[in-house]
Amino acid sequence: MRLALFDLDNTLLAGDSDHAWGDWLCERGILDGDLYKARNDAFYQDYLAGRLDIADYLNFTLEILGRTEMALLEAWHGEFMRERIEPIILAKGRALIEHHHAQGDKVVIITATNRFVTGPIARRLGVDTLLATECEMADGRYTGRSTDVPCFQEGKVHRLDRWLAETGHSLDGSYFYSDSRNDLPLLERVSHPVAVDPDPTLRAIAEERGWPVISLR
Repeated sequence: MRLALFDLDNTLLAGDSDHAWGDWLCERGILDGDLYKARNDAFYQDYLAGRLDIADYLNFTLEILGRTEMALLEAWHGEFMRERIEPIILAKGRALIEHHHAQGDKVVIITATNRFVTGPIARRLGVDTLLATECEMADGRYTGRSTDVPCFQEGKVHRLDRWLAETGHSLDGSYFYSDSRNDLPLLERVSHPVAVDPDPTLRAIAEERGWPVISLR
């Protein structure tokens, strides 16, 4: 079975779900609107520039999970989905997922954003398999820390390689759709790398190497 791998943020969504979650928490007054947003924005600029310190970022963004009861987190996420995620789901992205399903391909979303944020989004998009940065849990709630290898840059390749070994899938004939320079390690591994509304660095590399460049906007 051929694999169709999709990045999530700014690929299937017209925005970044992780950054949007932080903004939503600030807008609701759950987090400090000035202090948190400034740091969140700075981390996002580092991500766009390809210099994000993923450990520092995860310590920052997962802290709220560790001090909030699960029921409340789930209620917040439901509102977040309705208010911030539904409006940025790209119809062309959903159509591309359905195209791969119709071709009999195995569709996988592989994202650096944590599973708490992205799990419901993947389900909304009709994708059963999600590789994401993992949130540590203990005694039925989040600890506020990450666990396992973050699904970011080379970490995406590591996590995918392990999943391939566990499931018996291969990268023969595989596709990977992404907008980001941060995904170059995985784009270089698949049979069919596709740049989707790419950042300037990825666009230049895709054009130099003859990779398809498409828009889902």
